[in-house]
Amino acid sequence: MGSIVLVVRLVLADVRRHKAQAAMLLLAVTVATATLALGLSLRGVSDALYEQTRAATAGPDVVALSGDTGPAVTSALAALADAPEVVAHHGPYRIVYADLTTRDSTSSPVVVQGFAETSGAVNRPLVISGRWVRSGGAVLERGFATALGVGVGDRVTIAGRSYPVVGIAVTAATSIYPWAAQIGPGGGPSDYSGLAWMTRSDARALASSQDLPVTLALDLKLRDPAATEAFRDAHRGSTIRINVHSWQFTAKQDMVILRNSQPILVVGSWLLSFLAITGVAALAAGRAAEQTRRAGLLKAVGATPGLIATVLLTEYLSLALVGDALGLVIARLTVPAIASPTASRIGDAAGPTGATVVAATVLAVAVAVLSTLRPTLRAMRTATVTALSATAHQPRHRPWLTALSALLPTPLLLGLRLTARRPGRAVLQACSTATTMIAIVALLTLYAQPERGYGLDGSSALPNLRGEHDRQLMLAVTILLIALAVVNTITFTWTTAIEARANMAIARTLGATPGQISAGLSITQLLPSLPGAVIGVPLGVGLLSLFAARNAVEPPSSWLLGAALATLLATAALTALPARLAARRPVAQALSAETA
Repeated sequence: MGSIVLVVRLVLADVRRHKAQAAMLLLAVTVATATLALGLSLRGVSDALYEQTRAATAGPDVVALSGDTGPAVTSALAALADAPEVVAHHGPYRIVYADLTTRDSTSSPVVVQGFAETSGAVNRPLVISGRWVRSGGAVLERGFATALGVGVGDRVTIAGRSYPVVGIAVTAATSIYPWAAQIGPGGGPSDYSGLAWMTRSDARALASSQDLPVTLALDLKLRDPAATEAFRDAHRGSTIRINVHSWQFTAKQDMVILRNSQPILVVGSWLLSFLAITGVAALAAGRAAEQTRRAGLLKAVGATPGLIATVLLTEYLSLALVGDALGLVIARLTVPAIASPTASRIGDAAGPTGATVVAATVLAVAVAVLSTLRPTLRAMRTATVTALSATAHQPRHRPWLTALSALLPTPLLLGLRLTARRPGRAVLQACSTATTMIAIVALLTLYAQPERGYGLDGSSALPNLRGEHDRQLMLAVTILLIALAVVNTITFTWTTAIEARANMAIARTLGATPGQISAGLSITQLLPSLPGAVIGVPLGVGLLSLFAARNAVEPPSSWLLGAALATLLATAALTALPARLAARRPVAQALSAETA
């Protein structure tokens, strides 16, 4: 118990002394684990919302649809309803293909289903507001009504006829908006469509007055809901062409709108984790001398190597686990909105599963361990006397480098020498820039893709929800990556300035101005950022090729070049302030601090 209390006290004392570093680790781990948890939870939440909607609306196990009409089709559908596997059915009923226009002239394809005014045992749409269908009125599916901006009491025009919207409802018999059609006219492919309900007589009158295409549909409840494939195979030999859609197919179709969301979030969490590791590793490296001396003091008072390792690692692990918990809470709160871009489903989204919690925790621990393992091992292996003496590191003398750098302007000379003395940190800065460029390239690529809107004839009057959802997620991930990259760049600059303050003070005694010192520190970050930006563009294009469609459009080269230049300019601007503050420190104070 004494060792545990000692470890806790040492960890708390170190966190209080280095609040900025602790906050950075906490922020990095929180955003990385939240993004990963969101990505891994999407499919489970989408399935859960469908199941809850299906239970609330008595959703069918199978929907049979025929693009043909006539007595033969009606007889074939009736035969399906009488099958021994079927315990209840609804229909056959008409599905009429038409166009809908709102009061503000927004137009969209719509399928109108003719239902009875009294709900049956199967496929009972749940009315969210207003009332169920009545003669002369229409009920709109909630996802469709939300996209149109229409509510109860508004009027819509369907195939030239005006109808009041008497209700808003949800159903699990069709896929979410905009895939309500299920099949197109004549059994062919379907277009983006919304869903509306009318009475059977109104649907019949609508179809006959305008000679609109009609599909017949039948909803079936099976004795064994899991046996949909066996039911399809058993009734495949009919001479009438009938499409059979199972509830599993409908649930899978719901995920189409989230097809790109999962890789965006999961890959984004990997990139965020990598930036977190680079940033925290730079902080840990900057504190290496302090941690080594701290380990020497602990050894001097009798601490074992195991206790020292526990003290040094516990601080980072505890902060990482706190960040992991915060990330999981954020994922739990935000996953309903991300997993349901339309309003076509109801229910509460469950929290991250056990597997998701384990994956996020492993990620948080990996960030903490990979960031601090090397400084911890170095502190443990350093002899007590060496750790306490704090001998300055003597850089290796390279005559050819000295002769080459002497020909350069003073700021470039200082920046090059600082970069050469810390190649590991230069690699971290290059990797941070490349990671940021990968996300920016992905964002630009998404915005370069042509999209077909959900409005009539592909009009953008009703935007493509899947494209908007993907762009919003990618924008959020990119903003998080840029935020971490900004913190990393400022951290790298400030850490380099603190470690090099003696060298910079000596340079000032030899005639270097504060402006040249400041420029040299900025160049220290710009030199590795340049190859990072150059490498990041092809890496981003290559990574996207693993997930993008074959006909994906690449962004213009001018966009990519502009993004790379903007990244380098932003790096220069971010390093200017900390570099300027470090360069203004008095020479005597800097030299006396080093010799104290």
